[in-house]
Amino acid sequence: MTIEELQQDVIDEFSGLDDWMDRYQLLIDLGSEQEPLPEEYKTEKNLIDGCQSRVWLVADYRDGRLHFRAESDALIVKGIVTLLIRVLSDHTPDEILSADLHFIGDIGLTEHLSPTRSNGLLAMLKQMKLYAMAYKAKEEV
Repeated sequence: MTIEELQQDVIDEFSGLDDWMDRYQLLIDLGSEQEPLPEEYKTEKNLIDGCQSRVWLVADYRDGRLHFRAESDALIVKGIVTLLIRVLSDHTPDEILSADLHFIGDIGLTEHLSPTRSNGLLAMLKQMKLYAMAYKAKEEV
């Protein structure tokens, strides 16, 4: 599936929920379904700078595509990073770098997150795009 199709799936999933408590619960549920990150990856190197909660993000590069894995010590944040992984994982660096990630605003996430969580969301996205830039640069060498 394309990044656009995956974004639409997320939008559809959230559009059936009018109450933000239900949407937060969906984020928590999504995060709890995410496979835990093995302890050996929970290092300072993989910790995302700029998040109030602790979020570890790892990217593997196989067959020209990035595969993300993450963990957070906060339930809602773990759900947010799970959504980002669902949309961006298994795509090429170019696809990730050129993606217009409108689903975040479309589901109302930006307006319903605290400022610290919004900053954390931006930090997670920034780190994912930095991985994409780094692997793209390696491809070009």
